[in-house]
Amino acid sequence: MATTKQQSSLNRLKRIEGQVRGIARMVEEDRYCIDILHQIQAVKSAIARAESEILKDHASHCVAEAINSGNQKAQAEKVSELVDLFDKLKR
Repeated sequence: MATTKQQSSLNRLKRIEGQVRGIARMVEEDRYCIDILHQIQAVKSAIARAESEILKDHASHCVAEAINSGNQKAQAEKVSELVDLFDKLKR
């Protein structure tokens, strides 16, 4: 069973999916380019918000759990995951 946060993320991602399908329809209908670009910006913003929420959840659960466990290997793995993620974001 999905948690409230998981369900919230799923709902957000399903809305984004619908927005992307709407953009595809706009392209098929040869809609005005600026209107399409505005919708693409809206999707990018929605994805950024979804990413932020999932990252916060990861930090507050997975990373915190590794820290609280006292397991240095688990702690190092979680820190490494975050460093790799932030490195990819800079590209």
